[in-house]
Amino acid sequence: MRILVLGAGAVGGYFGGRLHEAGQDVTFLVRPGRKKQMDEQGLVIHSTHGDYQAKVKTISAGEQAEPFDVVLLSVKAYHLEQSLIDLAPYVGKNTMVIPLLNGVTHLAKLDEAFGEEKVIGGLCFIETTLNEKGEIEQYSEQHDIVFGERDGQRSERVERFKRAFDQAKATGSRSEKIKVSMWQKYLFIAVFSGITSLMGESIGPIREAPGGRETIRELVREVALIAYNQEPELNEGVAEITFSILDHLDASMKASMLRDIEKYGEVEADHLHGSLLKMAPEGVSLPRLTMVYAFLKVYEGKRKQDQGR
Repeated sequence: MRILVLGAGAVGGYFGGRLHEAGQDVTFLVRPGRKKQMDEQGLVIHSTHGDYQAKVKTISAGEQAEPFDVVLLSVKAYHLEQSLIDLAPYVGKNTMVIPLLNGVTHLAKLDEAFGEEKVIGGLCFIETTLNEKGEIEQYSEQHDIVFGERDGQRSERVERFKRAFDQAKATGSRSEKIKVSMWQKYLFIAVFSGITSLMGESIGPIREAPGGRETIRELVREVALIAYNQEPELNEGVAEITFSILDHLDASMKASMLRDIEKYGEVEADHLHGSLLKMAPEGVSLPRLTMVYAFLKVYEGKRKQDQGR
C-alpha cells in the first residue's frame, strides 16, 4: 500500500512517521522548505510512545509520481484549496482520500475535487506540536486516528488501511458511524477552541471563574443544537458527555487555536465556528457561539491589517 501524507507538520508527520516506522511505503508531500529540512535531518519524532528518526521519501507539488493508494490529508482548513490543487496529480481512480481536518464542511470540497466515491471520513485525537527545529513532539497518551466509509459499510480498502496500523505505535480504528464520530469531535473542538480562544486562557481558570462552567455548558448546548439538527444519529446525551470531558480536562490544556493566536497566526474561524452559524436552524438564538465567532473575526481583521502595513 502506497501512502501519501499531505503535510509533515505535527499531525501528518506523526501518523505518517508511525506508519513508516511500521514498514509501510510512505511519502510526504511538503513545501520546498520543509522538504529540504526533512531531506537533511530526516523525520524526527519525540514521544512517550517511543522516539523515531528516519530518512523518508518526500516530494513537492508538481514532482512526478504515480497515483497513490491512500492520501492522508492533514492540513489546516485555510490551506485546503491549494492542497486540492497540489494533490490532484497523485489521486487516481482507485485512490482513497482520508481527511483529518476538524469540522465537516471540507468533505463537500473534497467530493467536488476528487469524487465522492474516493473520499471517506476521518478524524484524529492527538496533542502534538512541531518545535523550532522541525521535530515532532508528542507527549500525551492519545495518538488515535479513526476512519470509515461515510455510508457505514465495511470495505476492503478501509480494512487494508486499518491493517497498516497493526504494527504501528499509533492506534488506527474503523468507525461504522464515522459521520457521527466527526460530529462528536466537532462539538468538542468548537467549544474547546472557542472558549479558550475567547478567554485567552487555558481551560482550568475558565472553569473556576465566576460563571465559567455555566458559560462552557451553554456554549456546548448551542453547538449541540446545531449538531443534532445536522446529524440526527448523534447520541442524545452527547452534550452532557462533551461538557463532562471539558470539565475533566487537565487545567493547563488549551486549544491549538489559542496557541495559534498567541503566535499571531492564522485561525480556522470560518471553517469551524462560522460554518456552524451557517448551519444553524433559522431563528435560533446562539449568543455565545456568535460572540466566539465575532471575536475570531475581529482578531483576523486586525492580523490582516497589521500584515498589510
